Amino acid sequence: MAVLEKSKLTGRVTALLSSPDRETGLEKAHVNRMDMVFDGIVGDCHAGRGYESDSRMLAQYKRGTPVANTRQVSILSVEQLREVAGLLGIPDLKPEWVGANLVTSGIPDLTFLPPSTRMMFASGATLVVDGENAPCRYVGDVIEKHHPDQGMAFPKLARNKRGLVAWVEREGGISVGDEIVLHMPPQRIYKHA
Repeated sequence: MAVLEKSKLTGRVTALLSSPDRETGLEKAHVNRMDMVFDGIVGDCHAGRGYESDSRMLAQYKRGTPVANTRQVSILSVEQLREVAGLLGIPDLKPEWVGANLVTSGIPDLTFLPPSTRMMFASGATLVVDGENAPCRYVGDVIEKHHPDQGMAFPKLARNKRGLVAWVEREGGISVGDEIVLHMPPQRIYKHA
């Protein structure tokens, strides 16, 4: 896409997490490598080209409407996890508690990366940022199990720090330690919103 430009910003993959079964809860397990295919992360419960719309899309569709899956990968940063842990008054906020798939380091204000940003990896695997992943009470419930009386503040305190969701544009593998190269769209504000 010609409108995208390679950024001088780069990051690093610090953790990868996956879970085959959403019914067991939000928490995911650490892995050293994962394969990305057009359906998402091989073996992860959020994989698939489509899903049924939920409460996040009620302004657009009736709950249960089949829609494209632009939420295949949940991305967080170590920097924002530390920041939210500090706001919650807990020693750390583990990425597995937040349902993360990919944890980065070195990308400032990760949650504010603009939609359509490409995150490119050494194998050629490429993720397209869909948008911000709003904080939810389910993460608060998980934090409560580890830090009683702290988790319910998560939705409020993690606003604009919860990371992003993305979908797979190009297949390939991603490993812990891989560099992340960003290709970003032009930065402009739509004045008619």
